[in-house]
Amino acid sequence: MEKILVIGATGNIGWPLIENLSMKEVEIIAGVRNPNKVQENFRPFSNVQVKAFDFTDASTFAAALASVDRIFFVRPPQLANPQEDMYPFLETAKAEKVKQIVFVSLIGVEKNPMTPHHKIEKKILELGILHTFIRPSFFMQNLSTTHLEDIQKNHDLFVPAGNSKTSFIDTRDIGAVGAECLLNRQYLNQELEITGAQALTYGEASQIMTEELQTPITYSKPSLFKFRKTMLRRGMKKDYVNVMVMLYLITQLGNAKKVTYTVQELLSREPISFAKFVEDHKKVFLNEHKDSTL
Repeated sequence: MEKILVIGATGNIGWPLIENLSMKEVEIIAGVRNPNKVQENFRPFSNVQVKAFDFTDASTFAAALASVDRIFFVRPPQLANPQEDMYPFLETAKAEKVKQIVFVSLIGVEKNPMTPHHKIEKKILELGILHTFIRPSFFMQNLSTTHLEDIQKNHDLFVPAGNSKTSFIDTRDIGAVGAECLLNRQYLNQELEITGAQALTYGEASQIMTEELQTPITYSKPSLFKFRKTMLRRGMKKDYVNVMVMLYLITQLGNAKKVTYTVQELLSREPISFAKFVEDHKKVFLNEHKDSTL
């Protein structure tokens, strides 16, 4: 039975990935920073073992990687320096002879060498590890996490995307695609661009949210400068904010509007719609639920 290390197993992508894999004949290692805090969450899954893992703590690598065949991970948003934060782990994975790394990157990343995602992809290629790069468009769940404060408090999308379009994708679809890539060898050494079924402006997204939530949601369309200043004032780390600003600049340039049909091809169904995402997170957006993830 193959053993798969899932890093970030409690996240918006890792959790639906594990839900998909839990029904398969595989052994899953859930790599998390604080195993004791989340151990109970994984009790329903008979094939999941929880182990300590931290990209910035090399002492956690050996136990997490023991006898592991494949690795799935998303870059933790707070880690913006891959050379320091990610390369040591990738080099250890190479030494342990893992068969595949599935990395959740970013659509259009091959054209943006300054992004952390580009650097991580390049390092995996340099190491010669068999890989699958999943390159999604912007996560719908960015709105129920990073941008949630403004939606809850001000009923506003405070996002510096201008009038550009974004082909939002639900992270539950990313998790489902990730499971397929880990289980099906045809996706080895592939780069898969995945998006939702349509591209929306944030103005259109706010209209859908207004309809689904039955509460007016506006789109204030802040400048990149105002957005950056506001996020820093709220205490977000500078490196994290700078990456966000870079990604929204890319969005303003029209690089986030691409629509692909990869999700339909891999999953034999339509991607989760933006309206469905809002409906499922209604209590979160209306501040009636403590948990902002599904």
